[in-house]
Amino acid sequence: MSAPSPAPPAPPARPEAADESRWAALIAALDTAAKVRLLTGASLWALHGEPRLGLHPVVTSDGPQGVRGTGEVPGETGLLAPAPSATGATWDIELAERLGRVFAAEARRKNVDVVLAPLVNLQRTPVAGRHFECLSEDPLLSGALGAAIVRGLQGEGVAACLKHFVANDSETDRTRYRARIDPRTLREVYLAPFERILAETGPWSVMGAYSGLDDGTESAPVLEHRRILRGVLKDEWGYDGAVISDWAAARTTAATAVAGLDLVMPGPDGPWGDALVRAVHRGEVDEAVVDDKVLRLMRLAARVGKLTEPWTPGEQPPPLPPAPAPAPVGEEDFAALREVLTRGTVLLRDERALLPLDPGRLSRVALIGPNAVEPYLQGGGSAHVPAVRTVGYAEGLRAALPEGVGLTVHRGGSSRRHAPFVDPARLTGMRAAYFSEDGAPLGEEVRRTGDWGAFGVPDGAADVVLTGRITLAEPGEHLLEFGCAGRFTVALDGTPVHAGEDDRGVELVLDSGHHHPETHRRTVRVGADPVHLDLRIDLRVVDADGYGRFVTAHVRHLPPGPGVEDEIAEAVAAARAADAAVVVVGTNEEVESEGWDRPDLELTPQQHRLVRAVAAVNPRTVVVVNAGAPVLLPWAGEVPALLWAWLPGQEAGHALADVLFGRAEPSGRLPWTLPARAEDVPVPDAVPVDGVLDYREGLHIGHRGHDRAGTEPAFPFGHGLGWTTWSYDRVEVHEPSVPVPAPADPAPVLADGDGPRIAVTLTNTGPRTGREVVQAYLDAPDGAPGDPVRVLAGFAVAEVPAGGTVTVVLTLPRRVFQSWDEEHRCWRTPAGRRRLRVGRSSRDLRLTLDLAPALDLAPALD
Repeated sequence: MSAPSPAPPAPPARPEAADESRWAALIAALDTAAKVRLLTGASLWALHGEPRLGLHPVVTSDGPQGVRGTGEVPGETGLLAPAPSATGATWDIELAERLGRVFAAEARRKNVDVVLAPLVNLQRTPVAGRHFECLSEDPLLSGALGAAIVRGLQGEGVAACLKHFVANDSETDRTRYRARIDPRTLREVYLAPFERILAETGPWSVMGAYSGLDDGTESAPVLEHRRILRGVLKDEWGYDGAVISDWAAARTTAATAVAGLDLVMPGPDGPWGDALVRAVHRGEVDEAVVDDKVLRLMRLAARVGKLTEPWTPGEQPPPLPPAPAPAPVGEEDFAALREVLTRGTVLLRDERALLPLDPGRLSRVALIGPNAVEPYLQGGGSAHVPAVRTVGYAEGLRAALPEGVGLTVHRGGSSRRHAPFVDPARLTGMRAAYFSEDGAPLGEEVRRTGDWGAFGVPDGAADVVLTGRITLAEPGEHLLEFGCAGRFTVALDGTPVHAGEDDRGVELVLDSGHHHPETHRRTVRVGADPVHLDLRIDLRVVDADGYGRFVTAHVRHLPPGPGVEDEIAEAVAAARAADAAVVVVGTNEEVESEGWDRPDLELTPQQHRLVRAVAAVNPRTVVVVNAGAPVLLPWAGEVPALLWAWLPGQEAGHALADVLFGRAEPSGRLPWTLPARAEDVPVPDAVPVDGVLDYREGLHIGHRGHDRAGTEPAFPFGHGLGWTTWSYDRVEVHEPSVPVPAPADPAPVLADGDGPRIAVTLTNTGPRTGREVVQAYLDAPDGAPGDPVRVLAGFAVAEVPAGGTVTVVLTLPRRVFQSWDEEHRCWRTPAGRRRLRVGRSSRDLRLTLDLAPALDLAPALD
């Protein structure tokens, strides 16, 4: 038997706490309708202001891969960072905090107060559509890096919005499924990153998920789940910030209000408003509950500098507290994003010490692959940011290579499922005529494009008719492809060829059907004379609630041209003639996106053929994987060098050149496990059964599941090589009163935590300075067969010169030694000794240390 541990640390103190009695009096003076009005957004991104409270409108923005802004500035661009999974691969807390500060400055440039980030859901299954938006498959790594991003944002006065609370780990039926999770797994795995971040940093807002939760006691949508929102988040953890709905996730009035939701987004419509006022008057919702929600919004406003002294409605409001003006976007920002990417790039394999390449010894380089020509820079969905600039792989390599070194670029075949959008030169106009419900014309516009996705159609428009003419000139077989959302008809030369009757409204946005519609294909053979086709698309305007009203029509076209095998042959010939071949394969927006999960982990077959063919003719082949989530690489052991370059953001080409030519070390480590076979994946899919997604794997997520099954991954969690080699010399318990036996330069590296301190001494045994991620894993307690074989217990990054020795001190979190006791609703430390293993990855563990259970922990009892 063991003793319960002390309660987790309280969130940081509120600097405005002394003002709250005055705020409460101001809130009490408002009528119910005025208070309730504040609890639904004023628009898609902004909250309401209230002069009588001194409350100015607070502005939000999507933000996992950058701060997109509110869309009010036409053509606005921004910094496009690497995807969060690349940040996860850095394993670098300091760097993640710096990235948070970059996001904060960007938010200030765009007048944004709340950035909807970080996302700390876990990569439960590699097929999850938003896998790239998550930091890791591991709760400890996700929590540590998520806390760092929050510190970076909020240290600059910009609110983080921690999301998606909780267990919203996949996209299939994400607005409807219930995640069935046993209490111990919920606490130790899925709540763990949220608990750590809330305790360490006190995020100023938390986003409630679309999905539902069945924790064995209560089964409900998360936004109606009293036990998780009010019971755990607010009461047990003492969270004092605002709980915000995911966009259009709130569907009920009293149930969401009493469960703990504070703000419905987007607005101005939604399930609260007048309905919540009536619920208060009927006694279904206590007015004190409403008052608490308004108080939480005032705290949020105060923290981001949007609360002043009250003023009389209609009069000029008091000036806001001055905030430092951020510097314009510049090279310093680009350098920061470039560093995140190089630090996160993972060298998976370098069998012949091929890397780094010496540009001075190269005369010709062949850059090959579908993603070499068209890099996939960012995932689809709400993470999308129009980039202030983009540096493709070809551009980056050309800029880095010495003058006179030739660079040839070859696609090697398309990897896309859909044809590209039709070339505007083939379109004669593309006219949109708008009509009211009774058929009255409301105006027209012309846009010469096959990508017709339009939010904000004219007021009163119920139908849109698109007309245009497509000209197909080249002899041969042309492919036309049409995709629309909602209710529509597509006709060619007056004959209907495609139709739909989907009236789901906002669900077309939530499942990304508005930008990823199912398509109809039609082939057209052209002879000596061009073919002209009259196109007409009738579209019913979709009402997507707070997202606005829109139509979607995609017109795609693939002309006759070389086949895949012809393109591969051309690429192979170029590789044979080059001193080095760089092959970039990966995913694209058809594969990795919010709104849907992947059916499998496969690259297209032609990409596999391309890699093998190039590697067979050039022994200096470097394969680069441009993907956010795992893909199967059956040839991984056959290529000389293999890099994982993530969804890289705007600095893709510069960062890849830095790594290839040795200007930066690829010091990343995998934040997830890369499986060797699809059948080895612990959670192979995310398909609910009868509306339930059963987390039957329990505690055994990611690398823990592979350890339990004894499978051999292609590359394990935590793996990465870098430019040098390492010896792990010793590990011992570090007593704080005893100086760490480390040289003066570099100094010891400290990691955060509240448990025992462990000192690990290691030596850089290679020829170059390198960065190492020291990883500590805790074995399961004796006599606990249901526990994971081992869990990540701590990590730290050290940079060491060639031949140097350093001692790294890891302070392990107390929580990794504990397990959740649902019967008594407390954390307990199991009795018995524990074994700690230290090394370079979850499968490369070089040192062991036996720990007494009483070491810096609550004592174990008989």
